[in-house]
Amino acid sequence: MQLSIATPRTFSFKRTVISHGWCELLPFEIDRDRWVLARTLDLLDGAPVTVLITANKREVRIDPSRTLRKKAVEQVLRDVRHMLRLDDDMAVFYRTMEATPDFEWVSEQGAGRLLRAPTVFEDLAKMICTTNCSWSLTRKMVTGLVQSLGRESAGGRRTFPTPEAMALMPLKFYVNEVSAGYRAPYLKELAERVASGSLNVEAWLDSPLPTAELIKEMKSVKGVGDYAAEN
Repeated sequence: MQLSIATPRTFSFKRTVISHGWCELLPFEIDRDRWVLARTLDLLDGAPVTVLITANKREVRIDPSRTLRKKAVEQVLRDVRHMLRLDDDMAVFYRTMEATPDFEWVSEQGAGRLLRAPTVFEDLAKMICTTNCSWSLTRKMVTGLVQSLGRESAGGRRTFPTPEAMALMPLKFYVNEVSAGYRAPYLKELAERVASGSLNVEAWLDSPLPTAELIKEMKSVKGVGDYAAEN
């Protein structure tokens, strides 16, 4: 089966996918020769599924690794829209760029959208894995989390682990298996707080708080400083 989502006129698949390094971190995989973004999604009502995402000028096309039921289709479409930020209103941003010397190209090329994970939890855990280290170490840490704790799809690819899966692991797992170093207790505590319900990071997506207050709340999470909160 193939799914599709109509895209805004200003949307650029390539610019969004390579907007930063997330496309190189599992469970994302990027084929730059064919411009296919692979992503393994953890479905709420069934086994994980890997989707291959491509695009033309009019739509994003999604090829799931297996036939999906209605609720799973709805989740896949919702997750892909979220990851590619297809519902973001870019009008004011583009008008600003068009009026700024040397930045007119941003709107002309459909830049500005940043690829993100299906959940704030995944984005936050990955941000912690980017602090004070090389990109190669970030990739090693994220790969360790996915390969050790992610749920396996039919093709062998794995999802990003759930907070519950991460919360169950001892601190030494993050030190020895993930190579997280000083980030180890931060990753474990984040997972425990989210899994227990004491921290609802998904609510940050549409929080009514002013930006300054929301950043302050983000920075209450150990391991999240100015850099992580503002990204």
